[in-house]
Amino acid sequence: MTTLPLLRRALAVVATSFALLLTALPAQAEVVFQDITSPQGIDAWLVEDYAVPIITIRFAFEGGTTQDPAGKEGLTSLLTALFDEGAGTLDSESFQIALDDAGAEMGFIADADALYGSMRMLAEQRDEAVALLKLAIEAPRFDQNPIDRMRAQLVSGITAAAQNPNTTAQRQWATALYGEHPYARRSEGTLQTLASLTADDLRQLHQRQFARQKLHVGIVGAIDATDAAAMLDTLFGTLPDAPDLTTIADIDPQLGQDLHVPYELPQTSIFMAYPSLERDDPDYLTAYLMTQILGGDNFGSRLTTEVREERGLTYGISASLNNMAHSQALVIATATRADRAAETLAVIKDVVATMAEDGPDEDELAAAKKYLIGSYPINELSSSSAIANTLVGLQLRDLGIDYLARRPDLINAVTVDDIKAMAQRLLSVEPTILQMGPAPKP
Repeated sequence: MTTLPLLRRALAVVATSFALLLTALPAQAEVVFQDITSPQGIDAWLVEDYAVPIITIRFAFEGGTTQDPAGKEGLTSLLTALFDEGAGTLDSESFQIALDDAGAEMGFIADADALYGSMRMLAEQRDEAVALLKLAIEAPRFDQNPIDRMRAQLVSGITAAAQNPNTTAQRQWATALYGEHPYARRSEGTLQTLASLTADDLRQLHQRQFARQKLHVGIVGAIDATDAAAMLDTLFGTLPDAPDLTTIADIDPQLGQDLHVPYELPQTSIFMAYPSLERDDPDYLTAYLMTQILGGDNFGSRLTTEVREERGLTYGISASLNNMAHSQALVIATATRADRAAETLAVIKDVVATMAEDGPDEDELAAAKKYLIGSYPINELSSSSAIANTLVGLQLRDLGIDYLARRPDLINAVTVDDIKAMAQRLLSVEPTILQMGPAPKP
């Protein structure tokens, strides 16, 4: 991602202005989502906002790191590092200078299920910035020197991560839950797979994933629907119609395992996986509220109260729903003193069992509803980049453009009995447990 001095100064000025404006706006200022379609039939969601002269675009091509061929893990990670390293007739240095001159920031990243791109630009230099983004999307160069340089950075990251015991735990965790599925593969690659990657591999992956079907776009800022639609055709209109994606099978995490990764550390990390629901399941928010009460990111959760506050067994503990395109899990995670790992695990199991047996009370549910409704605008709509990210995320999950308006009523409709039934459904299952730390003493 390019951030040269001239660009940083220009965007700092408008960002400061935006922050000052936010303090003067009502706390619940309305954000209007528009569904637009370009003349060539490309769909996007748009939020017009003329408070500051900035335009942010975020887009996602479905696919992600699971599209790496077996034996070429790390290919998507290398691909995303190269989009600002030269495109069209511009080599790496020329492209990055042009980005700075155009007043634009550009970045690409991938997760297991999608490859994301974004650009933040000054509205008055929109044409120059969009032309560069178009080049990056259509004609990345993949010159050998940038490939070698970005590969060396990835290798350095892998080498450093190998010294971190959490890396070992995460690999074991992924293998335990997903076996031979692509979700268990190392998205960053290995020293061996990265060494084998070529410019032709990158070109083939780019051609397979960058297509108009399974493309999701969010645009936020000082641009109207007509100009936004024209921008869509400029950026994506010449891409192939359909991607050539490898089919990824759905998989349920393998539960009921009890695993220990021996590692001589003063702390033991504990991970537990239970079943969960797909993001577009009608009962998802029931599971989400139940998880929030159990171990969400507010200090009143049951696990935080019992494990941290009452017994001082940890500095932090969480329960969260891990939603991917092809697998879902409810994951509890914490770390504790090695000599108190057994006690900590026993307390967690007791808290989970009580939730499965009795469900929550009315006060807990009311507090969780208030938190989830009130925190959503802060977490998801606090900036143009956050809004653009939310627009794309809602599209990927097929939740509908009116989800923001419907969400409070959907949350408020959930009852204590609903959550009790959900807790019995998800938490009565024997979880997979992984502990990483010193071997238990006999």
